[in-house]
Amino acid sequence: MSNIQETIYQMGRQARAAAHQLAQLTTEEKNVILRAMANAIRRNASALIEANRLDLANGSEKGLSTAMLDRLMLDAQRIETMAAGIDQVATLPDPVGQILESWEQPNGIRIEQVRVPIGTIGIIYESRPNVTADAAVLCFKTGNATILRGGSEAIHSNRAIAAALAEAGAPEHSIQLIPFTDRESVAVLAGMDLWLDLIIPRGGKGLIETVVSLARMPVIKHYDGICHLFTDVDADQDMAVSLTVNAKTHKPGVCNALETLLVHRDVAATFLPKVAAALEARGVELRGCEKTCAILTNINLASEEDWRTEYLDLILAIKVVDSFEDAVVHINHYGSHHTDVIVTRDETTAERFLRVIDSACVFHNVSTRFADGGEFGFGAEIGISTDKLHARGPMGLRELTSYQYRVRGDGQIRT
Repeated sequence: MSNIQETIYQMGRQARAAAHQLAQLTTEEKNVILRAMANAIRRNASALIEANRLDLANGSEKGLSTAMLDRLMLDAQRIETMAAGIDQVATLPDPVGQILESWEQPNGIRIEQVRVPIGTIGIIYESRPNVTADAAVLCFKTGNATILRGGSEAIHSNRAIAAALAEAGAPEHSIQLIPFTDRESVAVLAGMDLWLDLIIPRGGKGLIETVVSLARMPVIKHYDGICHLFTDVDADQDMAVSLTVNAKTHKPGVCNALETLLVHRDVAATFLPKVAAALEARGVELRGCEKTCAILTNINLASEEDWRTEYLDLILAIKVVDSFEDAVVHINHYGSHHTDVIVTRDETTAERFLRVIDSACVFHNVSTRFADGGEFGFGAEIGISTDKLHARGPMGLRELTSYQYRVRGDGQIRT
């Protein structure tokens, strides 16, 4: 057994023991510890920034893109946002113990379906160090022990955040960070079904597919964010420009950023020059289909691969479609089932779109950037699931619980 395997197995055993302790904490006890975690993050802000500088320097040397470096960066404001997110989780209702249903059978037995922690959760993620805090506190609030495995590009930041969280007095080993960043650690964690009940990968498609192929326990997948905005024939064009610019440029390196713009052919001639001017003013590179390039003659022709690419950068693919039905076919074929938007003043058309698009989040006249646990009122999120079971869309506290049946009686026997 390698040193990596031995270390992670030990962490698994420790996580299982910690999960039993966590399940016994009251909501108030968990909230006290969460507030202490938030204060520890604030108290250690200088250490977090110093550790993050090492990661940024290493990332620059490795040639990470501007968008990737932005995902990696911590500053005073982002650290306060991280701490405030923990405080917010402490204020959220605790789903553990919630009675989902209750009923009594004719024989007198009383049955309750009650939310309970999943148990032990492994989370594998890349780039964004705030995931260390977000994942840890959401799992902690729901009584789950967590084993975190971050990417090599954020290792110093992740260690500093985990060390700060450890000051808060949580049960020992309830939050653990794997010290290794090599691929073997992913394989070991994914094969550790004896101690892990669930694994959640957050990162690029390659990472997720690797975890899915190796995992011996259930996986909740967070696949690409190939998000679309369809400008319908009845769209308010000024609104469509505003939503497109926000969805693409507000934060291009995240999964709910816009990647493909679809435009109805009947408004393409008037709408495309407006939206192109607004996007190009913000440094966005445009790639279009042949019909788009006939109107925007200074942009590059899009390839087939562009329709299925999550750029995570200031690049946008544009396609002119002949009809509503063509837009739907394109989204359901090329999309990643994350978040897709229609801009239209026609309520009937909007309702059709919301019904027929097979994505976790479908929006009408709203920027894709609102596909976010915080914006949905869930507090910090564990990720956005593109699965259909057991969680879909932004994953907050409820999605980190399971349920059990609690049955009470007076000595009933089955005959």
